[in-house]
Amino acid sequence: MKGKLKLEKGSLVTLSTHRKAAKSLLNTAPVYSDSPSVERIKANLKEPPSVRKEHTGFVTTKKGLDFDSFPMQLFQKAKKFGIWNPSDINFSVDREQWKSLNKEERTILIHLSSLFMAGEEAVTLDLLPLIQTISKEGRIEEEIFLTSFLWEEAKHTEFFSRFVAEVMIERPDFESFHGVFYKKLFYQKLPFYLNALFTDTSPLAQLKASGTYNMIVEGTLAETGYEAYHTMLRENDLLPGLQKGITLLKQDESRHIAYGLFLINRLLADNPELKNPFEDHLEELLNDATNIIHEIFEPYDVVPFGLEKEWFLDYAIRQFQLRMNKLGV
Repeated sequence: MKGKLKLEKGSLVTLSTHRKAAKSLLNTAPVYSDSPSVERIKANLKEPPSVRKEHTGFVTTKKGLDFDSFPMQLFQKAKKFGIWNPSDINFSVDREQWKSLNKEERTILIHLSSLFMAGEEAVTLDLLPLIQTISKEGRIEEEIFLTSFLWEEAKHTEFFSRFVAEVMIERPDFESFHGVFYKKLFYQKLPFYLNALFTDTSPLAQLKASGTYNMIVEGTLAETGYEAYHTMLRENDLLPGLQKGITLLKQDESRHIAYGLFLINRLLADNPELKNPFEDHLEELLNDATNIIHEIFEPYDVVPFGLEKEWFLDYAIRQFQLRMNKLGV
């Protein structure tokens, strides 16, 4: 993947900005089994870096915080717009509406919720290595923002757990909805690339971690899923508590993605030779992401609430291309 991608019959994705790309994707519906194994990636990890055992000084007592920096601007927004409490959301109407849904409608809502629940928990669990890496580099403004980032991911995890506990009558096996490609990305690759930062904090390792987390998991899959979920609920006048939470959650995620683009831009500006390896990494992960979308729709002949695979694929591709354009790659 060098520059813009082109979609060809028989290959998964090469991006173009036009909306017909998703239709071509539907015809390919490939299955990938040749992505690098965890064992092969582990073999390329570097030796652990030296651990910072003491402070030699502090930014705040020397030059002071850079309040005009982009991370500090995001932090101000987080304090203004991110102060919402999942326990304040009223699910009473959601609970009554849930009782009136038929089996198929409940199933798709449980299915999608299972992906969001695990996804939010995963990004909460896996963010710490990046925070530690930024901290060790002495980037205090970025670290300050990342404290709000982690706190918000924890709130998102709480929000979905509360929705399930307070609204769903049944307690299904949520993980039964996690398919092969979902597990490959969320169970394996996301924690792998983030935890790799414990032993390898090189610019390429940071690019792979942020690319996985911010570009693919948040900026492509989560954003697509939440947009579809929220639109579906709004158009069918369903589950107002869930709608409200997703609206607030999407605002938080927009700041997270913005930081990810800032981080990637900084790393690529300092290390332009890493552009091609980074693009190759994203191509591999985009394969997984689009296959997850195929996987979601596989069990259904007719998907309730008018959800369409083509829309999911088209939106995901456009969001990915939008971020690639902002990065200039």
